[in-house]
Amino acid sequence: MLILRRIGLVLLVLFILLNIVSAFQASRFTYFYNNPEKTPARKAEDYSTGEKIEAAFFGLKLKKSVVSEYPSIPYETIRLTNEYKQKLEGWYIPAENAKGTVILCHGHASNKSKIICETEYFHALGYNTLSFDFRAHGNSEGNICTIGFRETNDLKAAYDFVAKGKEKNIILWGVSMGAATILKAIPEHGLKPAQVILECPFASLYDAIQGRLRSMHIPAHPMSELLALWGGMQRSMWVFGYRPSLYAKQLTMPVLLSWGAKDPRVLRHETDAIFENLGTSRKKLVVFENSAHQSYCINEKAKWQEAITGFLQASPKPTSKPVAELHAQTVHF
Repeated sequence: MLILRRIGLVLLVLFILLNIVSAFQASRFTYFYNNPEKTPARKAEDYSTGEKIEAAFFGLKLKKSVVSEYPSIPYETIRLTNEYKQKLEGWYIPAENAKGTVILCHGHASNKSKIICETEYFHALGYNTLSFDFRAHGNSEGNICTIGFRETNDLKAAYDFVAKGKEKNIILWGVSMGAATILKAIPEHGLKPAQVILECPFASLYDAIQGRLRSMHIPAHPMSELLALWGGMQRSMWVFGYRPSLYAKQLTMPVLLSWGAKDPRVLRHETDAIFENLGTSRKKLVVFENSAHQSYCINEKAKWQEAITGFLQASPKPTSKPVAELHAQTVHF
């Protein structure tokens, strides 16, 4: 009987410790510390032994990402405001005789300077572009990130900025968290983009948590469930209900979905779930065989440009005349 009590006590202590670690990990994953010294982000493998031990128990201490590069073409710095009255910084690049406007959404722990490759290519194709920093990222205000759950309001602010200019051909492009934000924002705010381009979005926030643990070589269970619970309580959101794969059903415009075959964070079944659920027949899935969770524009530039150009040319533009449909297909590069 005494042995059973001791075993029970040990298990109780381990359970409490596991929850403490999970609470710290969840908080660190969604909180970005101010970075006045503009310290560049470091990879986990570059951390010292002490920092790695701290990260294992308390999570990586993330600092706001630094806007370290700037467009090589003239741009305008703009300020947007979200529902918390936080100021969001964006870059607007007008094009001569523009075909439309592309709004670009970066990923978690990134910023608008990390998607310049994509921004400049859309501009080269003849589109105005608007890239902006989500809350708690780059030069925007705030410290708390909800992995796209409330960032939909940031995207709404960018969309309204463009729509107020009487733009009829608005295209949304997003990568990872940015892509998931687009999937949630369209039905949530009733956005009406003409086309949507999504790159490596996660199927659910729960899947994203498991992907993060995989990248850190930490067993997914039971940590993923605990992180979801603690993260949800800390940020006042229902993590298990945040499912971009289900929001995909509300997208009825042409959609280009891309995924890297070597991606350790977003798995193929997540991508397939999103693609199958898209509420339009005018959709295409492109698989980049030599890419992981990264910029396809940088890693497989020629192939990415071909996919983007082909999609934009094939997709129907806003018009009152009948147009041919782009039927669902999957393309491997």
